[in-house]
Formats: sequence, C-alpha cells, structure tokens
Amino acid sequence: MPLRLSVLDQSPIAKGRTPADAVGETLELARLCDRLGYTRYWLAEHHSSEALAGSAPEVLIARVAGLTERMRIGSGGVMLPHYSAYKVAENFRMLETLFPGRIDLGVGRAPGSDQRTMRILADGKPNWSSADNYPIQVRDLTAWLHDALPDDHAGHGVVAQPVGASAPDVWLLGSSDDSAALAAHFGLPFCFAHFINPDGGDGVTRAYRAHFRPSALHATPMPLVAMGVMCAETDEEADRLAKSRDVWAMRLRTTGNPGPVPSVEEALEVAKDPRTRTWLASMRRRGVVGSPATVRAALERHAADYQVDEIMVVTICFDFEKRKRSYELLAAEFGLAAS
Repeated sequence: MPLRLSVLDQSPIAKGRTPADAVGETLELARLCDRLGYTRYWLAEHHSSEALAGSAPEVLIARVAGLTERMRIGSGGVMLPHYSAYKVAENFRMLETLFPGRIDLGVGRAPGSDQRTMRILADGKPNWSSADNYPIQVRDLTAWLHDALPDDHAGHGVVAQPVGASAPDVWLLGSSDDSAALAAHFGLPFCFAHFINPDGGDGVTRAYRAHFRPSALHATPMPLVAMGVMCAETDEEADRLAKSRDVWAMRLRTTGNPGPVPSVEEALEVAKDPRTRTWLASMRRRGVVGSPATVRAALERHAADYQVDEIMVVTICFDFEKRKRSYELLAAEFGLAAS
C-alpha cells in the first residue's frame, strides 16, 4: 500500500510576522494541501506562546474544514485535562454535524503551556489538570460521543448535542509508553510524536499493536507517526532552511520559550558557536531533512520501522513560501492524488 501523508500544523510565528499572519498562513497551507492530496490536516493547541499561534483548534477546525473539500480535519490535539470531556464532546459533535465524516478528535494530556498559564486556564481551581483523571476523561469522552455512558455514571442521561448519524474519530496522541498503553486499552487509534521524542518510538508502536484491545469502534490497531520534515530541491538547500527550525527547537528545549522562528541568517550565526552544535545535531533526529528523493527514502524507512502506512508531517521554517514548497515537493515525490 502506498504511504499516505498528512499534516500537523502548529501555526508557527516567524520573526517579524504576527500571530494573525500565522493563522492566515495556516488557512492558505490547508487549501494547498487539500489540493495536493494529503489525507489529514490537524491543528495544534498551545497557549500564551510567542512561537505558535494555534490556541483553539476546535475553532480553527471549523474554518479549515469550510475551506477544504477532501482532507479529514482535526485536532492535534485538544489537551483534554484542561477541559470538561462533556464540553469537548459537544464541540466535536457540532463539528461532525457541520462536516460529517471529515472530523478527527486528537486528544493529549500535555499542557501546551507553562505552569502559570495552566492555572489561568483552570481559573484557579486546585485540580486544574490532574493527569490521574485523564484515563477517566478519555473513557467519558468516547462514551458521550457514542451515547454509551453506563447506567451508574453520574452523567447518564445527559446528552452531548447535536446527536448525529456519525461521530468524529478519537485519536490518542503521545510520545511515551503510557499514551500508547491507554490507546491500546481503549481500542483507539494512536499517533506517536516522533518530532518530540525520536527515541524508542518503534518499540512504543509495537507495544501498542501487541496490547490493542478491539473495541466497538475499532477492530484493529491504527498507529500513526508524526515527524518533522524539511524538503527542498537539494539536500544542501533543505539543510540550510532547516537551520531555523533547529535553532528554534533548541531554544524550546533549553529555555522553554523559544520566541518566533528565527531567520536562516540568524540561525546560521547561532550555529557557528561550537557549544550549540551537539544540540543542533540532536534536533535533526526528530525528523527528516533533504531533497525529495532523500526525504522519501527516509520516510519509507521510518514507516517500515514503525509499521505504519501513514506519516503526519510537521514543517517549520522561517519562509512561508519555502514551507509551502516543501509540501509541494513531498506530494509530487510520493505521487499524491492532486485535484
């Protein structure tokens, strides 16, 4: 089966650009990727970030789905511990009603913000994001989406409207064994974030497959892997463009607040410092950089290692035109069904 490609868009903010510019670029990129033949387009959730503008995926999903025709549109993801599972079910039932058969609901337990912002999101409540509640939230979320709450549940009889003929697909997102184990336990699809954790992901997805419990929703496991990608006409040009992402990612790891995506020129200056070279090299392990042929060969190797037939691509660079070009080159190399 040919490898399918999808998109994770975090709405990155380039230096000198505004958050509104980044959201506009998301809309333009989504229209392009829909024409190019990508399978899914997921929107991320981050809060109080100078680097990533996507704070409300459920709102952006509605706009992106209205601008596109073929792709499944979803969240990558909703950070469930911040919210009521019931309200998330309502939001995504509404989206499914508006765009039936095209909505994915990816959920995760990461905060998508710093500690102070998490407390603000929780309106000062003491149990604002207890991860211990996450498995219960996942259970309740899927039950509300499918009208399957048990009789002894406190919410039994409470309906998540609008009820429709179909429901969004729920995906669990993560970069660890715990998330994969939870997805396997509930019989749900699982997306591994290689672009966050490049170590041991193939073992995580193998364990997910081995421990998957067939559910009323899915009879077989559905693994997916998300990877960073920078594709350009030559390996050398891709390497140069990827320096912006490398420096940005290094700053994220070392300071927690990377700021906007730096220009290539700024990134090249930073890369001259010998103290940064080890960090920058480690950033490359989170994805693939190169010409179309180089990227295709690497993605196909990763797909074989992870035993997946679909890879979700996340591309961050300074120049939006180069970012679009990366997706165009990738689509052409893989022969995606363009419209």
